[in-house]
Amino acid sequence: MGRQGNARPVIIKRKKVVGGGGHHGGAWKVAYADFVTAMMAFFLLMWLLNATTESQRKGLADYFSPSPPIYRISGGGEGAFGGENALAQDQIAETASGGSTGRPGMEQHARGDVAPDDGMGMDAGEDALATVQEALLRGRAGESMVSELALRHIVTRLSDEGLIVELFDLPGAPLFAAESDAPEPVLAELAGLLATAFAPVANGIAIEAHSRSLPLVLADNPVWDVTTARAQRFRTLLEALETPTGRIRRVTGHADRRPATANPVAVRNNRLEVILLRSRL
Repeated sequence: MGRQGNARPVIIKRKKVVGGGGHHGGAWKVAYADFVTAMMAFFLLMWLLNATTESQRKGLADYFSPSPPIYRISGGGEGAFGGENALAQDQIAETASGGSTGRPGMEQHARGDVAPDDGMGMDAGEDALATVQEALLRGRAGESMVSELALRHIVTRLSDEGLIVELFDLPGAPLFAAESDAPEPVLAELAGLLATAFAPVANGIAIEAHSRSLPLVLADNPVWDVTTARAQRFRTLLEALETPTGRIRRVTGHADRRPATANPVAVRNNRLEVILLRSRL
């Protein structure tokens, strides 16, 4: 009995054994979802690059990187311009913004509140040139609409000289009849777009024609005469669409001296460059 009383108590420890590898967290699911989203965006970008034209891609780029004018005083409205637009006329005295009071705005032209421009008004600034460029890229100026087939012929860019609108031939879709100044119907449609887009501003206009090199060396090379005649023909198209004669600053034919591509005989070199000049020349 004494021996049993002096015995140390027996302590039994039971360990709980959990089977399997256990749960390692859900971080991999988040990483996988991000990967799938990135791949979907990548393939969507590749599809857009293949399915859109150059002018449409430029419009998409401008949509995601807008450059609206910033005014010191807001007009109190909603939107990017604070109740005004890029060519607001009646706010210049109060907010020091908008266009010159000597020039009517696009809204006034659309309503018919002003007389047709005589080419003697003040030149539009950077914001107005950007507005004209956006109207051309979207294929509409005022209420006019231009077909997608015509918009394939347009590329625009801003330079130190002004807004350059390049109208160029496409394979199987020329702007003029072969080696002549006879305009195709698509050129008349493009001339209407430019005349409408240029109407709200008074900047001078320069017209330059370029041609591809002929595959054969000719003793009497016609490219000089052809480009000069094409530039003059486009001038008459603009003037027939009520573009004031006084706005035309120069009409030039460059023959095949300034190719747009590395291949001098490519049809892409057949083009017109219509320049909305920054200042009066």
